Amino acid sequence: MVNEKTLVYTDGACPGDPGPGRGGYGIIIRYSDEEGNVHEQECSQGYERTTHNRMELRAVIKALEMLEGSCEVELYSDSKYVVDNANNYLETWIKRGWKKADNKPVENTDLWKRFVEVKSLHSVSLNWVKGHNKNPLNERCDKLAVEAANGGNLIVDEGYIE
Repeated sequence: MVNEKTLVYTDGACPGDPGPGRGGYGIIIRYSDEEGNVHEQECSQGYERTTHNRMELRAVIKALEMLEGSCEVELYSDSKYVVDNANNYLETWIKRGWKKADNKPVENTDLWKRFVEVKSLHSVSLNWVKGHNKNPLNERCDKLAVEAANGGNLIVDEGYIE
């Protein structure tokens, strides 16, 4: 493979009120095949009533679940919540029995445990991309996410390949 890493871009979107409400997420996966040809796969996700943080974390999990086989992944998300917690606190939470430094329980434990499980299949590096800064990849993910949120025929937690 010419490009050793699979690049993944995710974005959760919650149109309207940024609090709990309808939302969806978009995923772009960029990878190279054995001949060095670069391919992109786009995925829109369904919607559900949930918080923004849960949508962002689910987008990252779903992207990793979509990857075939074990690979080295460079993942970009516009969620500081996901990237900061995954990079800085996750291991400590696990060691403390899913408790924070102040001994309060970690939120979204079900999703964080699912993230740990799917992340173990790959070598993952998470990076934060500032949202809505005219980054074309971020804007494409945002477009996919909004389409997913507005599309009644999309199923929650199932990939819909365009």
